[in-house]
Amino acid sequence: KPLKIVTTIFPEYDWVREILGDKADHAEVTMLLDNGVDLHSYQPTADDIIKISDCDLFIYVGGESDGWVEDALKEATNKDMQVINLLDVLGEQVKEEEVVEGMEAEEEESEDEDEPEYDEHVGLSLKNAETLCNAITDALEEIDPANKDAYAANAASYLEKLAALDGEYQTVVDNAARKTVLFGDRFPFRYLVDDYGLRYYAAFAGCSAETEASFETVSFLAKKVDELGLPCVLTIEGKNHKLAETIVQSTAGKKQKVLTMDSMQSTTSKDAANGTTYLSVMESNLDVLKQALN
Repeated sequence: KPLKIVTTIFPEYDWVREILGDKADHAEVTMLLDNGVDLHSYQPTADDIIKISDCDLFIYVGGESDGWVEDALKEATNKDMQVINLLDVLGEQVKEEEVVEGMEAEEEESEDEDEPEYDEHVGLSLKNAETLCNAITDALEEIDPANKDAYAANAASYLEKLAALDGEYQTVVDNAARKTVLFGDRFPFRYLVDDYGLRYYAAFAGCSAETEASFETVSFLAKKVDELGLPCVLTIEGKNHKLAETIVQSTAGKKQKVLTMDSMQSTTSKDAANGTTYLSVMESNLDVLKQALN
């Protein structure tokens, strides 16, 4: 019978398909957040819970947004299910959300103040991706030992591609005129900038639900653009780039480009069927980063 694999978000979904390789025909791989809904606001349907309950492998991020998972796993009918929690796999490499200078601080919910809020966008680091793909490979080999050699070979070749792109990012940063990026938006790229020693300014933290920035935030970010001579203001995918445009209009020159880096939070399986991959998105992000740093 086919392997049933359920993933929450696109990077996990694509990594699984890469490691399955030509064995993907013998697997049903489901991505739960498949209609462009954001991880932070997703709630599973009854149908989603059923899919999880009898799958062979379930992969989820494991942060605050995945609070529903514990209840879903209680419904599991497959007692041999392998479960991968990305934050658990990464352990010490997981970063807490941070508020940097100039950023809108979110209203704290008082009862949760002692709980650290972890940055859930772990997939936007190529270095993390290597660690996570190793964990996925181990799980696949365990649930389907007959094909473990194929999985090991597919993973080895994919890890080489991840490492090569990681090297390209490092080269771009090493040769860059600047070492700072500025986002007129939420900032889910904390892991990525930390990987290569870049600094950042942003309007909101990565997991923030805020969309309106104060005059002070806009003014602070516009002054930073001027002070650092930045050629562009960055945003993440989505239709509304008004905040980034307002920041540009508040600078002295008003000529900076507004460019978009894709955090894959609204990538769907339809996009994947049309050729979008984790690597293709990370390559496009590198092209944008190159423009932002030079």
